[in-house]
Amino acid sequence: MRRLLRFLLPAAVLLAGLPLCLGWLGGRLGDRAAAESLALVEENVRRAAVQCYALEGAYPQDFSYLAERYGVAVDEDRCRVDYIYIGSNLMPDITVVPLTGDA
Repeated sequence: MRRLLRFLLPAAVLLAGLPLCLGWLGGRLGDRAAAESLALVEENVRRAAVQCYALEGAYPQDFSYLAERYGVAVDEDRCRVDYIYIGSNLMPDITVVPLTGDA
């Protein structure tokens, strides 16, 4: 009986702990993916603004211009692009803000 308990106790702890660890790791990976997604959106908006400046000689005055003419697509259910125009020859202040508490 003691031998059976010596075997079953560690096995039960392992079987109970493994799903908890996997769930925690899955949550961490999901958080990292959400943060990287926002970083990619911000990078794409910046690249489009720089491309616009290179082709047209001025930065666009608003984000909608980039969306229409340069094909920048943003999932507006997940994040918001804060695009602050400073001047035609100055890089705009671009920040991507998550709408949910994911990132």
